[in-house]
Amino acid sequence: MNPQRALELAHRTLDIEASALLDLKSRLGESFSSAVARILRCSGRVVVMGMGKSGHVGRKIAATLASTGTPALFVHPAEASHGDLGMVTPQDVVLAISNSGESEELNVILPVLKRLMVPLLAITGRPDSTLAQHADEVLSCAVEQEACPLNLAPTASTTAQMALGDALAVALLDARGFKPEDFARSHPGGSLGRKLLIHVRDLMRQGDALPLVEPHTGFSDLLRAMSVKGLGFAAVVDVQRRALGIFTDGDLRRLIESGHQGRELLHLRAADVMRPNPRLVRDDALAVEAADLMEAHRITSVLVVDGNAAIVGAINTNDLLQAKVI
Repeated sequence: MNPQRALELAHRTLDIEASALLDLKSRLGESFSSAVARILRCSGRVVVMGMGKSGHVGRKIAATLASTGTPALFVHPAEASHGDLGMVTPQDVVLAISNSGESEELNVILPVLKRLMVPLLAITGRPDSTLAQHADEVLSCAVEQEACPLNLAPTASTTAQMALGDALAVALLDARGFKPEDFARSHPGGSLGRKLLIHVRDLMRQGDALPLVEPHTGFSDLLRAMSVKGLGFAAVVDVQRRALGIFTDGDLRRLIESGHQGRELLHLRAADVMRPNPRLVRDDALAVEAADLMEAHRITSVLVVDGNAAIVGAINTNDLLQAKVI
């Protein structure tokens, strides 16, 4: 192996594929917009087909469409000729991918799709191919050369196909008004789903787990509430459970460092030592918003309030870590 040669080929590959994508951009026009419009009018699914490397690309495009609000599936053209064509209904749109446009397994089913009156969209490198001639809309993935030094292995052409699929997905999700919450619903098991679906109320400590005290609470009882509840703070509240202030482990340390003696501290009340205007988060906020608030203010816990500003819970970084929100 020649390390320098390997690096040169890597650079050449990226240059060729980047150039192919820029050329692809310059050719996009009315046919792309028409393809998006046909898919938006479709009441069924986008059925993606392709053989070989185009098939691999097609599976990815189908998955991307499905996860961004456009129902889609991949049907293998060879299997379609042996029964799987029954998956395609007149309400669907077929997106067929073939660089040459002459894939035998794909072309043999084109007349059947026409009889079913199924709109056919083609991604192909040859606008004069059999596939292109049968298609209602043609998206060109033609490239000047493959990145393969032999100009044989599909490389730049499959990159162009993939990029066209991504462009379709992005245009469609924008047209549908697809939101982050919609994306999260199709990704409930991943970190993104957790960040966009889990709310503060799903994780917060509540009820007897909350260290709440009144303004006249003595200093000893204040410390006891902090210790028993194990959250590292106590919230000072009024009779409506609205937050008046907060007293934390850090506040206790600073109080002692300032020269206060133990006997002197015993005469203090919660109202004397609390810090007013504690950080609050709504119970209907996303858990990730609570994480952002804690990070921005360098705190490890935050009080949770309802729509009436009454304290209903508390959440700390351990709760967020355990839920894998952070």
